[in-house]
Amino acid sequence: MFDYGFRPFFLLAGFHAFAVVPIWLYFYAHHGAPFGSLPTMYWHSHEMLNGFVVAAIAGFMLTAVPSWTGTRGFGGVPLIVLVTLWLAGRVAMASAGSMPFWLVTIAELAFLPALAALLVPPLFRSGNRNMRLLVVLGALWLADAAFVVSLGSGNVALAGRATNFGINVVLILVTVIGGRIVPAFTANALRGRGDAVKLISHAWLEKLVIGAMIAIAISDAFAPPAIVSGVLAGIAALGHAYRLSGWRGFRVSGEPILWVLHVGYAWLPVGLALKALWLLGGVSFAMKWQHALAMGVFGTMILAVMTRASLGHTGRALAVSRAITVAYVLLTLAVLVRVFGGALWPERYLLAMSVAGLGWMASFFVYLVVYTPILVGPRADAKPG
Repeated sequence: MFDYGFRPFFLLAGFHAFAVVPIWLYFYAHHGAPFGSLPTMYWHSHEMLNGFVVAAIAGFMLTAVPSWTGTRGFGGVPLIVLVTLWLAGRVAMASAGSMPFWLVTIAELAFLPALAALLVPPLFRSGNRNMRLLVVLGALWLADAAFVVSLGSGNVALAGRATNFGINVVLILVTVIGGRIVPAFTANALRGRGDAVKLISHAWLEKLVIGAMIAIAISDAFAPPAIVSGVLAGIAALGHAYRLSGWRGFRVSGEPILWVLHVGYAWLPVGLALKALWLLGGVSFAMKWQHALAMGVFGTMILAVMTRASLGHTGRALAVSRAITVAYVLLTLAVLVRVFGGALWPERYLLAMSVAGLGWMASFFVYLVVYTPILVGPRADAKPG
């Protein structure tokens, strides 16, 4: 369980994704108590970002950095300490209204610096180009710190801005890492079956999409006029769509472990396009653009990466079971209902939310059933790790 970073954190990410949504649906349906001095919805958004997403990022980085730097993986006591700090943050935020605020602050803000402290030495010793990803952890910590300040002061505007900034930081991470792994895994699969199709990429396009996402993060942090954010979102949506089209996702439609990566990345241009439509024209069906980005991009990409990486790093073949394929489909349908259901059936908004929530829960329940034995058990090839 504590032999390698992906094991506990991929398990915790799956469990947290499954557990938080029904709690939130209950609070929403029954007008639950506020989250400290903030409305309850901010607990939901904070936990999905700083609980679920951050756990998945931690599992990914703790596994990728040893591979990038050729060093031994993180395990044992340091990993146990990290897990304890992550759990302490979840307990603190759930108890924000009853625990001393200074204790909530310490518990919540300790995890990311501790994670960075483990990652910095091997990255610096090797001079690895991925050192810049430490900036992502720093930006996420700043967003979380701003959120904690808003929690203590009851500043709803700051809470919203901090959440949006955190979401944008993760979208930048998806743009960079997704831009590497999706075409790389696709190209490897095509070569493996003798397919001569060449994937298309452009240096100028890579710079454009990353630059556009950074511009969006900065812009949203300072809350400019809607037209500025809308135009930036539109430009980024076009760039991401063109980038994705060159990766030939239709060629791997019969391989779930690959097409789910393309579906997850596709939510990025879709979500940004919806954001542009909402900010520039107030188009009603685009109102839930944030869920296309958070639930669609984050949820799908995380499930895709966790299911693939867990197989590869435990000595198993890179082929998911039929149950996991069903989980991919359930999650995709859940995102569609959450993003568009409220606009199509406004009189059944709570029902649409509940259906989307059940789909999300079902997909991660299947993940937990299939992958818990993999994550807590030994490697299939009997190697350490």
